[in-house]
Amino acid sequence: MNTAGSRRWILWASVLLVAFLVGLVPMWATARARTQERDAAQSALRLSRMQNTLANAAIGAKHGDYEQARQAASTFFTDLRAEFDRGPESLFNKGQQDALSPMLASRDDVITLLARSDPASVDRLMDLYAAYRQQTDSAPAP
Repeated sequence: MNTAGSRRWILWASVLLVAFLVGLVPMWATARARTQERDAAQSALRLSRMQNTLANAAIGAKHGDYEQARQAASTFFTDLRAEFDRGPESLFNKGQQDALSPMLASRDDVITLLARSDPASVDRLMDLYAAYRQQTDSAPAP
């Protein structure tokens, strides 16, 4: 009897384990797919936020709100640097980083123009915006 009882418990435990796994595997696969979708959406959001910040800087400068434009430009450059520093997890591939690097080199000049309320900053920001859009529009889907 003891052996038959042990086998019965092992059988029930095996059935419960299989039932658990049958329920777990589809939920795990769904959770994994949702995680990938979330990560792709967050990547697209980071790109969009950076673009919007740069556009806000250009629009602010165009309307003469140089302080707001300076703050937005500073935020854009900080976010761009942070994205480059992410390494392999960066939204930008090596070619895009090479193309966008001159933007970071122009950071101090643009911020100085905005701090001086120089109307030339509008053209600089518009050029930066166009260059950023050109690179991010060609970006592979995250």
